Amino acid sequence: MSELITAELVDLDLSADTREAAVRSLAERMAGAGRVTDLDGLLADVAAREAQMPTGLEGGIAIPHCRSEHVTEPTLAFGRSGTGIDFGAPDGRPADLVFLIAAPAGAHSDHLTILSALARRLADGDFTAALRGTADAAATAALVRGDRPPAAGAGEKESGEKESGDGTARDGAPDGPPEGRTGAPAQEQAPAAPFRIVAVTSCPTGIAHTYMAAEALERAGREAGVEVTVETQGSAGFTRLDPEVVAAADGVILAHDVEVRERARFAGKPTVDVGVKAAVNRPAELIEQVRAAAARGETAPVAAPSAAGADGTGGADGRAGGGAGPGEGFGSRLRRYLMSGVSYMVPFVAAGGLLIALSFALGGYEIANAESVAEHFVWTETESWAALLNQIGGAAFGFLVPVLAGYIAYGMADRPGLVPGFVGGAVAVTVEAGFLGGLVAGLIAGGVVTAIQRVGIPPTLRGIMPVLVIPLLGSAAVGFLMFVVVGEPIAALQKGLTDWLSGLSGSNAALLGAVLGLMMCFDLGGPLNKVAYAFAVGGLTTPTDGSLKVMAAVMAAGMVPPLAMALATTVRGRLFTRAERENGKAAWVLGASFITEGAIPFAAADPLRVIPSVMAGGAVTGALSMAFGSTLRAPHGGVFVVPLIGGPLLYLLAIAAGTAVATAAVVLLKSSRRTADGGGRTASAETGPTAPVAA
Repeated sequence: MSELITAELVDLDLSADTREAAVRSLAERMAGAGRVTDLDGLLADVAAREAQMPTGLEGGIAIPHCRSEHVTEPTLAFGRSGTGIDFGAPDGRPADLVFLIAAPAGAHSDHLTILSALARRLADGDFTAALRGTADAAATAALVRGDRPPAAGAGEKESGEKESGDGTARDGAPDGPPEGRTGAPAQEQAPAAPFRIVAVTSCPTGIAHTYMAAEALERAGREAGVEVTVETQGSAGFTRLDPEVVAAADGVILAHDVEVRERARFAGKPTVDVGVKAAVNRPAELIEQVRAAAARGETAPVAAPSAAGADGTGGADGRAGGGAGPGEGFGSRLRRYLMSGVSYMVPFVAAGGLLIALSFALGGYEIANAESVAEHFVWTETESWAALLNQIGGAAFGFLVPVLAGYIAYGMADRPGLVPGFVGGAVAVTVEAGFLGGLVAGLIAGGVVTAIQRVGIPPTLRGIMPVLVIPLLGSAAVGFLMFVVVGEPIAALQKGLTDWLSGLSGSNAALLGAVLGLMMCFDLGGPLNKVAYAFAVGGLTTPTDGSLKVMAAVMAAGMVPPLAMALATTVRGRLFTRAERENGKAAWVLGASFITEGAIPFAAADPLRVIPSVMAGGAVTGALSMAFGSTLRAPHGGVFVVPLIGGPLLYLLAIAAGTAVATAAVVLLKSSRRTADGGGRTASAETGPTAPVAA
């Protein structure tokens, strides 16, 4: 594979006077080097990226960049302007150093790692000074590649020791750090227990701003005597922060323009949430903000589940699951793949299920048999509107299995897995393999695409792989396996499971409800919670009396944790901190809306007392709901769909009973801890809501 940048990709006398002209000039050099298949297509992709957010940075630097199907291999072109070009930098300074970064849609992670390293080096004053002083294109290309250091005695590892006094790279690098500043003696001057911050950085493309923000935060942390550990969620995937590092952190900085993956890890900690450019431009200010938030005892607000899921899998760019973490076993990877599919499926479940539920409320259950509204619709008839809602909801529900399969494959193989995954899910629907068929189809599609991606191919063919070869071969292979090999056995298993659910009664039903309740409350929106929820939603694709009871039990149990914590903060407020009591007010609404994550701040602060308590309450509610025979056709909605529940009064009684059990348990356990502490204030009240409480 060619080098990332060569002398022919360097223009030391860039004469363009607009950003469009500068990008075109550098892109033409890429095309001349045989690395671009469609110049206009590449320029359109760069322009689309510029429209999201200007790529000018402080200090006279611009990094227009994109991922494009019109690029054959990761390429970097560099131009130096004598007059400067306006790229919309925050400081208003025209850019004299312009880097055009273009990566293929399926760029190799090794090259993306090189791109991220370059982005980090842009904060090094020696590096940018050397770029402004070179007179030879070949030497400039070598400098950008990192073949030689930017200056004698200056290297990337030393850049943190040779910063200017104000911590910025653009002012050059004095011979040594000023008195009292960081540098070589930093470890001697640091306090014994420094403030610890964990951070996540991500930008829409995941190439430049992601890594520049990380470098800026790390440099500012060294300057302030703060330990800053950054997780970059970029195009090359991401390596998760060590859970122990997250647990020990005193604060969190989220600098992102796309959804933060696995955001629930940081719940209950003081958090500053900003765009990625804020971390590039004012990292020291963000560090001071998070320290101030920690001093005030503030914690991160609880976010409602989104299309990316409560666990944050998926994202706008890069691999959905971020790649395997260090030491991650097969079971962990499999769970992550499945959660990727379930997370993307949830919006279809909510939209389709609630539309169907509303149609039943307007027209009764028989509305499901109404003729198509495309052939018969009367504006003044309630039945027509009910039929319209039912058929729209049914169309949304029809995507459940294909979306599940498609995004499981996406979690395994990135974007190339989408088409084979969707095709496999559609085949699962055709052969009536249902929810289980979608799970298997997604795993097969991800495995097939991953195998295809490992086959060595010439660089000239790499551009057509994600848009032609992989979709074609992957869809054919997955379709064959689903139609001919595994589809029918899975369909038989699905039918057997459906028949078993329909025949549940008495103690067997109550036991299943208790198990589902425990799963819903164990990790409060995490993997086990989603497995139970997905099991219930899967039953709605082929509704029976048994599957409708399961859906009712799962939703009821999921409402218990936030409702219980809200009630506990109301009846025994002195056991909780002021911040927790405020969270308790919001938990009433979150619990009533079936957003289990409303209990996360309480569990994060005191897991050994909160989690067992809510699990006990969830088990009681799940068992009672199944024993009472309550049914539910809507997959979401909480108390707002109670009129659509079979046996609504007993259903509400089951929720009230579980909430009371969980509340009593958590109050008892916290009161016992208070007594053990000698009758003083609770540990959580003394240390603040972010401190974990020892058992």
